[in-house]
Amino acid sequence: MPRRPAGPAAPDPPALPDELEPADAPAPLDCADARVVEASWAGARRPGLRLERSALETVDLSGARVPDLRAVDCELVRCDLANLDARGASLFRVVVAGGRLTGTALTEGTLRDVAFRTCRADLTTFAGSTLERVAFDDCLLAQADFRGARLESVVFRDCDLSGADLTSARLRRVELRRCRLDGLVGVHALRGAAMPFEDMLAAAQTFAEGLGVRVLDAD
Repeated sequence: MPRRPAGPAAPDPPALPDELEPADAPAPLDCADARVVEASWAGARRPGLRLERSALETVDLSGARVPDLRAVDCELVRCDLANLDARGASLFRVVVAGGRLTGTALTEGTLRDVAFRTCRADLTTFAGSTLERVAFDDCLLAQADFRGARLESVVFRDCDLSGADLTSARLRRVELRRCRLDGLVGVHALRGAAMPFEDMLAAAQTFAEGLGVRVLDAD
């Protein structure tokens, strides 16, 4: 009997210290071993921003320009990352929960052991990035851009991927469960991905349109 392909590996959680020191107000942009609460870094410009072993809660980074961001062993809870420009970011063992990432740019970056939970991430772009052991749970990813990205051990659960673009993406050990795929672009990239049978039936029209298959009228 042929062996079933191995499923995606779950992301490793952040390794946070047992005690985190509250950051002084105003909180510095670079943080290590700190807890930052309700800080505003909106519109900031800080290439090479570093966040290490830190927890950010309700922090506003909307519209900030932080190319080459590096975040290691971090939690971001209810943070506003809308229109954040973090091209070339390196995210390792990071949890983003309840965040707003509309229009966020995470292009040409590396995301390894990252979990997105209940995030609004419509129009977010991961184009050209590498995603390894990444989980998206209950996320709005409408019109998200994964063009040319490499996804390995990635899971999408209960996500809205309407209009998302997978053109030229490379997928390995990827699962989609209970996801909305209306208008998905680059359907061919799903070759090798895994889905429950009932989800395949629900997305049949999207697959047919993406493959150029015409539906015949009943005789």
